Amino acid sequence: MRRSRTISLAEAMKDYIREMNLEGKLLEVNLINSWEEMVGKAIASRTSKVYIRDHVLYVHLTSSVARNELMMLREALREKLNERSGKEVIREIVLR
Repeated sequence: MRRSRTISLAEAMKDYIREMNLEGKLLEVNLINSWEEMVGKAIASRTSKVYIRDHVLYVHLTSSVARNELMMLREALREKLNERSGKEVIREIVLR
């Protein structure tokens, strides 16, 4: 028995992700995984925890110098992260 409309596996996965409302979470995971690439090894090595909750990026740092540097670049970093994802995933960055 042959189906009248066949779709590729990529299309099926996109449909499934859209149906299950997983697009936002996948974008968040991709941003967190690309943290080192976005800020560099120096800052990433001084980062203990990075997570996103309610469109707010929380970054826990072990160095006050790195925290101050990111504090000054917070808005540019937010724009850069949102540009990478293609949507506004992050509205605010909290540094701790």
